[in-house]
Amino acid sequence: MSGPSSSAGSGGTDASSGGTTSSVSTTSSGSATSSGGASSQAFPASAIFYQDISKAKVDAESATILAALQASGWGDAGKRTTLGVDFSFEVNVADTSVARRTFTQPTDALPDCDTAPIPLVPGGKTEGSDNYACSGGDCHLLMYQGARLYELYQSDVTGGLATGGQFSGGCLVAWDLTRDYWKPADPPNFSRGDGCNGADAGDFPIAPLLLTADELAAKQVSHAMRFTISNNRIRAAVYVHPMTHIGGPSGGPDTLPYGARLRLRADYDLSSLPNDAARAVAKALQTYGMFLADGGNIYISATTEASNSISGSDLGALAPKDFEMIDGGARINWKAQNCTRTPVSD
Repeated sequence: MSGPSSSAGSGGTDASSGGTTSSVSTTSSGSATSSGGASSQAFPASAIFYQDISKAKVDAESATILAALQASGWGDAGKRTTLGVDFSFEVNVADTSVARRTFTQPTDALPDCDTAPIPLVPGGKTEGSDNYACSGGDCHLLMYQGARLYELYQSDVTGGLATGGQFSGGCLVAWDLTRDYWKPADPPNFSRGDGCNGADAGDFPIAPLLLTADELAAKQVSHAMRFTISNNRIRAAVYVHPMTHIGGPSGGPDTLPYGARLRLRADYDLSSLPNDAARAVAKALQTYGMFLADGGNIYISATTEASNSISGSDLGALAPKDFEMIDGGARINWKAQNCTRTPVSD
């Protein structure tokens, strides 16, 4: 059973974290990097982040939690206090000709994390970098290939190139894109296994929940998003499905649990937002909502190219009082879980 000290993502700190994924430009050599649009790679349409929750039941604790969050604000003084957009994520796509590389990871990554080799396309990038080198921080590597999505926390290749150098990382999740992991099931069979760590603290896919440039240009976001918030605003020791893990939360009983799905209120006046891109995001928040996936500053996660279509402050008018938490089901005691994971077959 892994613990908060080894959680993936920025769940153990208050650093910023960063469904349709970014499209790519693929060369004849098989290299590919994010271009900010919609990718053909996707989980089944039944996956929870594609589901319309505009009429879903409100959680019994919603009013208490959102009132407390409104009183405290999205973030503490000296940190981000308005809802922003984090443009640090890169989505890469490798065609089937790209060879996969083995990597080294900490011995305590097992049994939670996958060990499969990962394709590295020439010219690819990790979060916050112009190449594969990680200079510190989360450094998530997001890589599609065929029916797999590889998401690796703290990925680093010395020298930054697809070949050569030392390839290392923290926790890997090799998602099978043909599978809906989040159908109702009894623990430990939910998702990758209750209590299992992942590439972010909640063990939920990152790439399908990112805002992309093409979605914003089309004024159509057809999936839930992921967001991060300070650890002191996340309830300690528990999560709700679809998450199966936590980072380092320290909040009290009136704070959001990991996995909370917030929905923008239906009566929010979208015309009050500054532009069409912001209104498209807000409409998606009313329809699909956003999942609390990791600890950090208050951000919705996006690809780097999305900054061409929306600014980091365009959603700043959205306050906690404008949201409600949809029914999250049972609060699951993380300490009582012991990860039992079935590795993806490659």
